[in-house]
Amino acid sequence: MKLSVCLLLVTLALCCYQANAEVCPALVSELFDFFFIREPLFKLSLAKFDAPPEAVAAKLGVKRCTDQMSLQKRGLIAEVLVKIVKKCSV
Repeated sequence: MKLSVCLLLVTLALCCYQANAEVCPALVSELFDFFFIREPLFKLSLAKFDAPPEAVAAKLGVKRCTDQMSLQKRGLIAEVLVKIVKKCSV
């Protein structure tokens, strides 16, 4: 099993070395929603992914934790995310 996973990764690296590094807009939107909108609205935005209830509950649990951070600290995280997106989209 381990060998097949390693082989798959090597194959992907060799065959897909010219992969596009653009960040998916849905991911960017979901990340910023995660940090800045209230839980009920975020739960609605997660519905578009049709995720299992356990996954949604886990995500909301983490959101409750990050919602306890100050808005200033969440803003710092957002700034880092913007830098990463800019760097990946070049």
